[in-house]
Amino acid sequence: MIGEKHPKVFALKASRAYGEMVAASMGVPLSTHEERSFEDGEHKTRPLESVRGDDVFVIQSLYDGPDESVNDKLCRLLFFCGALLDAAASSVTVLAPYLCYARKDRKTKFRDPVTMRYVAQLCESAGIAHVVTLDVHNLAAFQNAFRCRTDHLEARMLFVDHFAPLVREGEAIVISPDEGGLKRADSFRRALSARLGRDIPLGFSEKRRSAGLVSGGGLHGDVKGRTAIIIDDLIATGTTLVRAAAAARSLGAAHVYAAATHGLFIGAAGDVLSDPVLDQVVVTDSVPPFRLAGNAKRDKLVILPSAPLFAKAARRIHVNGSVSALLGPED
Repeated sequence: MIGEKHPKVFALKASRAYGEMVAASMGVPLSTHEERSFEDGEHKTRPLESVRGDDVFVIQSLYDGPDESVNDKLCRLLFFCGALLDAAASSVTVLAPYLCYARKDRKTKFRDPVTMRYVAQLCESAGIAHVVTLDVHNLAAFQNAFRCRTDHLEARMLFVDHFAPLVREGEAIVISPDEGGLKRADSFRRALSARLGRDIPLGFSEKRRSAGLVSGGGLHGDVKGRTAIIIDDLIATGTTLVRAAAAARSLGAAHVYAAATHGLFIGAAGDVLSDPVLDQVVVTDSVPPFRLAGNAKRDKLVILPSAPLFAKAARRIHVNGSVSALLGPED
């Protein structure tokens, strides 16, 4: 559009590679900034170009990384957003592919913190106008925690694009690894069924957690002779996925795939990829698989790009368009 003022897009150092992909998909250059660390552990971050009157997007995926802790990343993000507003930016929108502390969304024990709400308060105190993230653990808790504007993107259609060709022939079933993920799994099942033009059944695996220990393993659903797709929001240690996959195999599943938006791969989670009960593990690039070593990353792991989805969302936000339209067909 003639005369349209392009948004400014920044990516903090820890998410620069991801930010470059977002900026390229938006068709704008990545704006320049400076990050300096001092000997006492403090740091400063500032834009190196004018942002006066601009809509500014800041990209930072808030996971614990090899070079910066999750708390370092959060502080750098908050301080940089404050600096942008002090430099007269019109608005600041945070694009956070992975949102830290989103799993700590409620009290589970006496005097427990609700840390996601505290993160929301920090963002609001820094003047952040809008937070966009991908597949949080509990959508309702995320929406209720923030008082600033939020948008929630979903990897559902990325997974549909990937799996539809794999299950176009033969029978399939979508499985939630626990009862709590049934709504997420059913949403993916509906979208996959619509793409294939036939109904795909839904199943779920039993899971009980007590004092950090996971038990259970019964699977509800007809998997015999079918391709089973286990869908979840994230892979941490991988215990839950492997348990569900083993249950599906024991009941005669022909193939077992696992899909999760965020691949954290904590501890011995590399065993998830080497366990023969799984044919393939599919994640997005919201968190780089830096914790996986050797051939584990190459043999079974498929990484789907989510940066174009954030680029589309940012473009729509900039022109006051609909972000929900990016989520695919309604349930």
